[in-house]
Amino acid sequence: MPENDYVTRVFSSPVDVDRGQWNALLQREADPSPFMRHEYLVALHDSGCAREGAGWQPRFVTLWRGHELHAACPMYLKNHSYGEYVFDWAWANAYEQHGLAYYPKALVAVPFTPVPGARLLAHDDSARNALVRALIEHAKDEHLSSLHLLFTQTHDVAAAERAGLMLRHTVQFHWTNEHPGGGPFQDFEHFLTSLQQEKRKKIRQERRKVADAGVTFRFSRGADISPEDWNFFYRCYERTYLEHGNAPYLNRDFFQRMAQSMPENWLLFIAERERRPMASSLIGIDPERRVAYGRYWGALERVDCLHFEACYYQPLAWCIAHGCLRFEGGAQGEHKMARALLPVATTSAHWLAHPSFADAVQRFLEREGQGIGQYLDHLALRNPLKRDPASIN
Repeated sequence: MPENDYVTRVFSSPVDVDRGQWNALLQREADPSPFMRHEYLVALHDSGCAREGAGWQPRFVTLWRGHELHAACPMYLKNHSYGEYVFDWAWANAYEQHGLAYYPKALVAVPFTPVPGARLLAHDDSARNALVRALIEHAKDEHLSSLHLLFTQTHDVAAAERAGLMLRHTVQFHWTNEHPGGGPFQDFEHFLTSLQQEKRKKIRQERRKVADAGVTFRFSRGADISPEDWNFFYRCYERTYLEHGNAPYLNRDFFQRMAQSMPENWLLFIAERERRPMASSLIGIDPERRVAYGRYWGALERVDCLHFEACYYQPLAWCIAHGCLRFEGGAQGEHKMARALLPVATTSAHWLAHPSFADAVQRFLEREGQGIGQYLDHLALRNPLKRDPASIN
């Protein structure tokens, strides 16, 4: 069928889009994630975390044939750039210096969630191409400065390129459950054998500091996470933000909705000392794809190296014990490399309405892209894995 044979509907709330059809489209994608599920997006909206009052004006763009949903994406009109993790503050400042308005802009992303994956849900490439064109037309009709697709999958990148969008690359750090000698890791000690001696030594020292401080860990998964543990987690999460002078992006109501609508996608670690909880980390999980995602953490007490234990070593040990294939460490953080989370390039796509600014940004992205390539080359020299496969037991 022709690519223009769709009816475009734009909704001001994810609740207005049929959950079954949305999630069915997501499951067709090569790289879905639980954070693109209808339930997750509705929780962000209904809790007030991603609504117009918080600077996230929903515009869920959908393409239909009759009553069947053929393509869809979460789009928001933004009057700021907080909660995105692909930074365009310099672009906004340049617009302002020239007397132009950068905000509002259009953003296709999952709010506060820098997890790569499908953003343009579609039956096929034809529908995906049509969806990108619909996004651009909507941005033009609304007289928006720009359109941004963040943390996209390969199919999204291809559709964006076909529509003439500019690509931008950033770096994240992911761990893979694959011993260089072959097969998955048997346990945490087996994982350590894949690392260079100095890295093994440092990790053991860090873990020993936490253990010597009398800290132990327990974990709960899914429906086994009690309301008391959810409440304690939020105390830790909120305090960490407040200590840095900011209110948290996500409120307690959002996590209450997660416990109700997506319990199977959460794993909670709680650190205790003398049987008293004192820190926690919340990990997202995709049971079907066997992927885990480092998401949130916080502590009520300070213990040296506790962050590394709660956010990396305990989750990695769990991933190994439960057959997870990958652990994604989230945005930024070169320190993750010392824990064997290796650099991975992520891609966003951008369209700017102003031709001169589009040309300037294109030149900037070309220079930045060269810098990212050099940065990845530099990181490769710091790979923590043993360089001689023959030395790996």
